[in-house]
Amino acid sequence: MDTITLILTLFSFIILTIPSLSANPCKPGSCNAVLGPVVRFPFRLAGQQSARCGQPGFDLYCNSENQTILNLPESGEFVVDHIDYAAQALFINDPDSCLPGRILNFSLSGSPFLGAYTRNYTFFNCSSDYMDYTSTRYMPLYCLSGKNYTVLAMSSHSSASAAAAAPPPTCSKIKSVLVPLEWTLSQFYWTSMDLREDLELVWNDPICRSCEIDGGICGYKGDWRGSEVACFRRSRSVLPKSAKYGIVIGVGIPGLLCLIGLTCYACGMIRAFNIRRRLDSNLPTTISEQRPVIRSASGLDRPTIESYPTTVLGESRRLPKASDISCPICLADYQPKETLRSIPECNHYFHADCIDEWLKLNGTCPLCRNSPVSSVATPRFSMSASSSSSSPSTTPHGR
Repeated sequence: MDTITLILTLFSFIILTIPSLSANPCKPGSCNAVLGPVVRFPFRLAGQQSARCGQPGFDLYCNSENQTILNLPESGEFVVDHIDYAAQALFINDPDSCLPGRILNFSLSGSPFLGAYTRNYTFFNCSSDYMDYTSTRYMPLYCLSGKNYTVLAMSSHSSASAAAAAPPPTCSKIKSVLVPLEWTLSQFYWTSMDLREDLELVWNDPICRSCEIDGGICGYKGDWRGSEVACFRRSRSVLPKSAKYGIVIGVGIPGLLCLIGLTCYACGMIRAFNIRRRLDSNLPTTISEQRPVIRSASGLDRPTIESYPTTVLGESRRLPKASDISCPICLADYQPKETLRSIPECNHYFHADCIDEWLKLNGTCPLCRNSPVSSVATPRFSMSASSSSSSPSTTPHGR
């Protein structure tokens, strides 16, 4: 009972000390579960998630093609390709696959986003005369070009150099703009990109980097009226609470019962082992007091065997039992002049050599398995009487 109580105490301690995971009341959403980004605080899917699941200015939408859309106040709609919550970075592109056309009028004013890695680009409109662009710094923008003209772009390290950039022959300058590039592309001054890669935007408020790095999720703290942001630990399972409780009850209780049963079985085995060990420690003394001195380790000693009566067969080969015609050990028929030895009490006959070897290894009659030890003294006395009175029952047969 003490063991069972200990197990139950330990099990209860483990259950009570497991830290409960505080769950964010807002579940993540997505426009496309396979390709689309996961939408969670500070973003929210308008129309699908509550207003408390995101901050103002971070609303996203799902279009008819299940694309995740961000609407910038002064630049229009863009497709959200990826959201890096730990780096607080957002990657966007043009839904119509012509990002250079959107860059010409791109602005982040009125939004909570910034361009972390920016580069100046100057756009030029050139005639249709042939020009080898492979040896120049100019990049053709084919989605903005037409049959009789080509739009080029040239990157520069500063706005001053962009303003002073001279147009190529037969070209006129359109505009110089500041483009928020991805970090990897911003490392190359003379980049070969044609402005079709994603634009990378970042946000500084709310600050959730450390929470995300630690595996948490940001969200509003307290009731639905507060504006304080807290870090919630990420849920480790998508199972509902009822399913979790069912698993705990369905698996935990039978497992606990099995553990208790195994423990009780082990305790019983240990108890039985201890009892046997105590009995074995007392057993040699008991045996030494009761064991006859005439027994050897596995059979009978030589003096005891030689004390059993012997008979020399005559020509008639008659024995007290007419059925005794062969030795039960070697199965050979008895012959005249052979010496036989009998076992006291059961009076079974054998060749003397055969039964002597048997009794050295076994202390019982090979036919009836009775032990003749209790009547060892009788045969020697009987043989002595036989020699003085010549009784027919003990004298050799056939003489």
